[in-house]
Amino acid sequence: MATQDARVPMTQKGYQRLVEDLKRLKSVERPRLVQEIEEAREHGDISENAEFHAAKDRQALLDVQIREIEDKLARAQVIDVSKLSGDKVVFGATVTLANGDSGEKVVYQIVGDHEAEPKNGKISISSPVARALIGKCEGDEIEVRAPTGIRTFELLRIDFID
Repeated sequence: MATQDARVPMTQKGYQRLVEDLKRLKSVERPRLVQEIEEAREHGDISENAEFHAAKDRQALLDVQIREIEDKLARAQVIDVSKLSGDKVVFGATVTLANGDSGEKVVYQIVGDHEAEPKNGKISISSPVARALIGKCEGDEIEVRAPTGIRTFELLRIDFID
């Protein structure tokens, strides 16, 4: 987790998804767990009641999830991608790259850590590829030190689409 006062960059969609997750956890999941705990408590001696202890453990994990989401929302730096422009790669940009070895084209949007879905073309701002892209311009060659070795890409296009 980042330092307490560090801003958490995210897109508007990522922020909205966190708000919806928090609402679901508080209004659906938490009441369901409270009900499970009450039902388990009715089964008698709670010191030897596995259902009760399992439900309490799930409740503790849920509370941690809720606190983490609330923390991210409190420190959110929401970036409206539709208002961005320019010729350099920044957070929120959608980039088209050509693999230096195969020439295969890939498209990525640079998003916040909690929004990343690499299989859907959304990469985290803290990923090696995104870090190598920040500040680059169309036509630049990018060298990425990835766990699989050094990979090169050509930056073909920068778009700011939501």
